[in-house]
Amino acid sequence: MFGKLKALVVLGVGMCVAGITHAAAEQMGVSPAELVLIKGKILTMDLGSTVAEALAVRDGKILAVGSNAAIKLFEGPQTQVIDLAGKTVVPGMIDTHAHFKAAGLAEYVVNMSRAKSVADALDALKSFAATKKPGEWIIGSAWHPPSQLAEKRYLTRQEIDSVAPNNPVYLRTVGHFSMANTLALQKAGVDKGTPNPSGGSFERDTSGESTGVLVETAIDRVEKAVPPWSEDDEIRQFRLAEGTLNSFGITSVVEGATEARDVRTLQKLALSGDASVRVGVMYRPEPPAEMSAWEAIMSGNGASSGFGDDWLKFAGIKIFYDGGMTLKTALTREVYPDSHDDYHGIAQQTPERLKQLVSICNRYNWRVGVHVVGDLGIDQVLDAFEAADKEKSIRDRRFILIHASLIRPEQMERAQKLGVRIDFQNVFMWDKAATVERFLGKATADRAVPTKTLIEKMSLNNLGAGTDFPVNPINPFLNMYIMVTRKDPNGKVYGASEAISREQALRLYTSAASRYMFEEQRKGSLEPGKLADLVVLSADFMTLPEDEIKDIKVEKTLVGGKVVFNRF
Repeated sequence: MFGKLKALVVLGVGMCVAGITHAAAEQMGVSPAELVLIKGKILTMDLGSTVAEALAVRDGKILAVGSNAAIKLFEGPQTQVIDLAGKTVVPGMIDTHAHFKAAGLAEYVVNMSRAKSVADALDALKSFAATKKPGEWIIGSAWHPPSQLAEKRYLTRQEIDSVAPNNPVYLRTVGHFSMANTLALQKAGVDKGTPNPSGGSFERDTSGESTGVLVETAIDRVEKAVPPWSEDDEIRQFRLAEGTLNSFGITSVVEGATEARDVRTLQKLALSGDASVRVGVMYRPEPPAEMSAWEAIMSGNGASSGFGDDWLKFAGIKIFYDGGMTLKTALTREVYPDSHDDYHGIAQQTPERLKQLVSICNRYNWRVGVHVVGDLGIDQVLDAFEAADKEKSIRDRRFILIHASLIRPEQMERAQKLGVRIDFQNVFMWDKAATVERFLGKATADRAVPTKTLIEKMSLNNLGAGTDFPVNPINPFLNMYIMVTRKDPNGKVYGASEAISREQALRLYTSAASRYMFEEQRKGSLEPGKLADLVVLSADFMTLPEDEIKDIKVEKTLVGGKVVFNRF
């Protein structure tokens, strides 16, 4: 429940004052604010769930929070005043898992997200190919053919060849599967005799010819053949992406699987002063075959988790373990319902190799976040974390289970004992719940992303909300709507008993999410001394009808006290 703070102003220096004059304020050494926001409903998300009317900002930080009358003390001749006219203000949203560069790629890739059938997908490719010279690569946006297309399948290389015969085509999906046409496979050196890599495969037809569908680790073979964007293009893509995130009220993000090239680009953007989103980097080097090579990567130049500043900071090392529910590759304890060969999903490496990878990261003070979805996979990742903890304690390091969609209550207890975080994405079940139900059954779809149980077993402070964009929509209000209602687009409810309150949902995006980067003293709530990252909303998140939560719009976003998005 939210409490009121009306007659009091709390200063960053720890003083509380009420009813004093401007002259008295000056005698106390209270300098004017650069910015004040007044006449609003400010959900501070502090420990007391305080609701204030106004706040003051100076030097990029919150100077004071309190009543309209009290904050008026901080107005000076040069102070900018924003009259909120009763609008709701919340802390800046923190997405704890997204691949946000994709938000800046609209002008660079063919948009596959609108395709509803194989014919639609091929039409989109044909139109895009008409804008390209022969030999130029065509790259697709993230999409999800099994749940998106009427045919519930991937495109074949022959189908892609039929509309783009003169261009190498590489179509990413939401992860774990990709598609390539004949020219792309040729440029990657993949032919009929190419062996499957460990933890992946090149799908083949009955004659042994490649279908063009790439599974798990096989994706890297073609991915590496795709030429990189230019440096100028990449900086522009990240600028566009950050602007898109700001339009949804996102002021901080954890970039979920970051290559070295993108780290360099993000650093250039931060140093330029043009960044408008604070980025935590989950660095993802591809684990080499030899552990000595992995150790050389981890030892690096001496940097480790936490290295950086308020704009760009290493969060940890990202390791992939299993796949996903809608891809039928999540590693599950139970056999898949339609399995005829005792199929439990796919692991990208053995449990023993995972233990070695995690151990070496821990040795060099790198926190580890592991992509894991299925309950069997979670068992094995927790085994690796426990083994690392015996070598060198991880209990205050906040290692991470990323996704953990099918986590069981006893696994939550194991994670809690290790101080492990769970960062999950309810929004995955927005347009994919029916596919999860089709592949794994209604009972599994109902227990997927068990948010209420996670809070009960682990507490909010060990959890965070993200989107896994572009796998799912980036909109935090859609995500919170699903947390509160457990509804899909058709209004069908999955796992009603796992619904949570609005305040809990908002904390998963703010005060709880800030703990991912150990920044709970810097952001996540609107309190004196913290970064002035905040969002003005079109409606009152706490009181509008439940079904309208998803329709909330961001009217204004501020990062460090600077307006970075303004709808009007």
